[in-house]
Amino acid sequence: MAERLDGKKVAFLVTDGFEQVELTEPWNAIKGAGAEVDLVSPTEGTVLGLNHIDKGDTFDVDRLVTEASADVYDALVLPGGVVNADHLRMDEASVAFARAFFEQHKPVAVICHGAWTLVEADVVRGRTITSYPSLQTDLRNAGAEWVDEEVVVDQGLVSSRNPDDLPAFIDKAIEEIAEGEHAGQTA
Repeated sequence: MAERLDGKKVAFLVTDGFEQVELTEPWNAIKGAGAEVDLVSPTEGTVLGLNHIDKGDTFDVDRLVTEASADVYDALVLPGGVVNADHLRMDEASVAFARAFFEQHKPVAVICHGAWTLVEADVVRGRTITSYPSLQTDLRNAGAEWVDEEVVVDQGLVSSRNPDDLPAFIDKAIEEIAEGEHAGQTA
């Protein structure tokens, strides 16, 4: 699998309060599959992860979202975490960055509360998606078909519910990133 994502560049979009394992496990697997990875954030310097509600580690930001462009990436990963997702969905540059991946038909992998950013970006209408269960009303109100499944793939959009789903989420994220652009991945 080490060469499966050679030549691919993947953005991970987070700010303080992300669920740490939802960043680190996909990051390590996608990097291990050969992709170049960047931590993109509206926060300069470092961002703080959480282990559920306990403080986790800090991570260096590679690029500010205001200086990032979906044009240079092959895919986007949106880790969850209530605080992270709530702040990202209120940040115009983060929402625009996420939306641009859909406009360019590029794969997006989202887990847990990360789907809030997609609701704000208005890219879930007509899509089948899963998330942390508390987001189901928000996603349905935004026009998505919400399902309670370990992992859902819909035309390049990969979604999962929580850290328990990470093995399936990672496998499908790598598969969709390897496939590349999907005509059905639209904004």
